[in-house]
Amino acid sequence: MRKILVTGGTNFVSRFTAEYFVKNGDEVYVLNRGSREQVDGVKLIQADRFNLTDELKDIHFDAVLDICAYSGGHVTALLNALGEFDDFVLISSSAVYPETNPQPFTEEQELGANSVWGDYGTNKIAAENALRERVPGAYILRPPYLYGKYETIYRAPFVFDCALSDRRFFIPESDRWLQFFNVRDLCRFMDIILNEHPGNRVFNVGNPEMISVKEWAELCYAAADKEPVLVRVDDNFTVRDYFPFHPYHYYLDVTKQQALMPELTPLGKGIKEEFDWYVEEKPEMYHRDYLGFIDREFSADEK
Repeated sequence: MRKILVTGGTNFVSRFTAEYFVKNGDEVYVLNRGSREQVDGVKLIQADRFNLTDELKDIHFDAVLDICAYSGGHVTALLNALGEFDDFVLISSSAVYPETNPQPFTEEQELGANSVWGDYGTNKIAAENALRERVPGAYILRPPYLYGKYETIYRAPFVFDCALSDRRFFIPESDRWLQFFNVRDLCRFMDIILNEHPGNRVFNVGNPEMISVKEWAELCYAAADKEPVLVRVDDNFTVRDYFPFHPYHYYLDVTKQQALMPELTPLGKGIKEEFDWYVEEKPEMYHRDYLGFIDREFSADEK
């Protein structure tokens, strides 16, 4: 049984991660403020990472999974508070690659500011740099759009709501290509890393195939046993007013990941699993008023 520390543990990726490793038979500690429901079976360390004193010093962790680091300061604060540990895995982001880099983005490319993601991307670069400086042997994972059970970002759930209400679905006139990764596959890959300790320390992770906006919407409707009526929206409209993705096309090379984990969750299956969870749990989500904008701007009789 491994002792594993998961930062967060109550929201989307960190919650799924905590649950995954508990079910895997590991002894899972979670670090959070204790303001939300905890995963069954975890050991709570109730604190903010910036206010830690000696809570972690006497625990030897076989692995630290930092799911919630969004800056160099986040990484440094956690490292300063830790005692001994063996492995460290940081969840970074594909936003660390400038959109001007040649695609598909590879792990060897130079990192830099991305005009679409702004501070989020540059802060993730700072987190990576802070970790590499202190822990050269740490692992860094750079995912594209993550999806799956416990998702709190109103992307697939927005389409589910449209499907359940038999609404038409509005997509940009210009084609957008999207790349996804199921949160379960992210956890499976972290598990592989902890078991096999590959020599490569930085991995792009994600499904190797891209998918069009149209295909993605069709898969989300199919999860509800519906078929969408798709309406293309003129590019003069701001995409983020009615659609849950940035007007940004990018493509990650995931060859190194595939060499270690060739079998992935089919996108249609993963979306269906998320839909079933969403319908059963009816989670509360905070999001832009996409439907209000659609009703005002595109069709007064939209239902």
